[in-house]
Amino acid sequence: MSILIKTSTPPVTNSAKAPRLLTLGLVISLSISALILLTSFSTYLLGALSLQQVRLGSATSVLLSYVLFYCWIQQGHAQAHQASSPPTTQLDSFAADEILVVYASQTGYAEQLAIQTLSSLQEGDMPSRLMNIQAFTPVILQQAQKILFIASTTGEGDAPDSAAKFNRNVLHASPQQTTSLSHLQYAILALGDRHYQAFCAFGHQLDHWLRQQGARSLFDLVEVDNGDEGALRHWQHHLGVLSGHTDLADWHQAEYENWTLNERRLLNPDSQGNPVYQLRLVPSTSISNSSWQAGDIAEILPRRPGSEQTLPHREYSIASIPQDGAVELIVRQMQQADGSLGLGSGWLTHYADINSTIALRLRSNRSFHPPTNNCPLILIGNGTGIAGLRAHLKHRAQQGQHQAPNWLFFGERNRANDFFCQTEIEQWQADGTLAKLDLAFSRDQTQRIYVQDKLREQATELSAWVAQGAAIYVCGSLEGMAGGVDTALREILGDKQLERMREEGLYRRDVY
Repeated sequence: MSILIKTSTPPVTNSAKAPRLLTLGLVISLSISALILLTSFSTYLLGALSLQQVRLGSATSVLLSYVLFYCWIQQGHAQAHQASSPPTTQLDSFAADEILVVYASQTGYAEQLAIQTLSSLQEGDMPSRLMNIQAFTPVILQQAQKILFIASTTGEGDAPDSAAKFNRNVLHASPQQTTSLSHLQYAILALGDRHYQAFCAFGHQLDHWLRQQGARSLFDLVEVDNGDEGALRHWQHHLGVLSGHTDLADWHQAEYENWTLNERRLLNPDSQGNPVYQLRLVPSTSISNSSWQAGDIAEILPRRPGSEQTLPHREYSIASIPQDGAVELIVRQMQQADGSLGLGSGWLTHYADINSTIALRLRSNRSFHPPTNNCPLILIGNGTGIAGLRAHLKHRAQQGQHQAPNWLFFGERNRANDFFCQTEIEQWQADGTLAKLDLAFSRDQTQRIYVQDKLREQATELSAWVAQGAAIYVCGSLEGMAGGVDTALREILGDKQLERMREEGLYRRDVY
């Protein structure tokens, strides 16, 4: 793909003047050499110089010319290399809406992804600049409003060599040198290899430090295991949402399998909101790798009738478990500003016929997999976020009566029309799968009530569950719900407690 990098024309610096001086020096040297040769030869003919002296003068002039010519060629190579690489910028000031893309690279891979990130932002008309972490300073942290970090981890959890100065002057600065970063929004693409114990350690260290300083994440950290293209498409999905341009082509085209859409059911007839459908997809043939866990993602490749254009993928939380024999999704039909249907939701809920083929790819979402131990589970979500929570409740129900208790917080508009999966939820209450249920239907009363309000109402008992080792899983909208829930949890549990839970895998989110 072509990469367009928008930068201002740099001023002429000393390094830019160097090739001009070398060229001038080379011309003068060649002229002097020619003059020396002519003068020496003429003097030799007149008998004033010996042949040995002529040879010495000629050799000296040729050597000088060769040295200058070699330097001129090397400078040309350096210029060509510099021109082929994207410029990184020393920044003096930032526009309020400008995004800084900072890469910490060991082998060049993080830099490559930073260039692609920059290109996606600029194709989405987002003002942005590129920077090597080597040039990063504490002053930049105070000036920037939005930063995207692409951070690789090397060896046994070490930062790249290029980040040595950043570690010394920023991450490990004394408390007296550290100031609040409450003005800063950020996101991190963490590169690593799960064969190493400290997977994506530098990215996680950076994330933890930024949160401690009061910075706010634009979206949750994305882990990339050894160049996993599914994780990179997830990062690109977030970039599309951030820029408002979700129609940009995928960086890497995935291999999809053929599944059949054999059921589509409207869940909210007469709702004030957009239609929400429950979809059931089964493999068209025997697919050996059609297995997944609660928390995993289905990537869909949308189509449009009569068009051969390859569209960008769309991601949906899987609402079922393998024992159901199908991938089930809960999808809200979205509309664009011009009234047309969203690419993915329009394809699944309207254009695709029942029993038609859907290109689907299963993607592991490790950060939202079930707890590894049998601990109490608090599930929080709104809208179509019930999909990911439903899969976890199905998984817990399958574990039987010895499973630890579960508590569901769910929010939507109206109970009469928007109580998704009501029959199942009430059945889980009846058989004990759900020990507690709190519902927030925002339009059923004069004062709007949301799931974060229900959390505050249940603060004492929620704290007691956490004290007993409960894990908290959040699924649903990033805007509004996820931030509101995080704020409420920090009020109830405290920042240190919630950060400890995040580090121990007890606070997990699948928000979009």
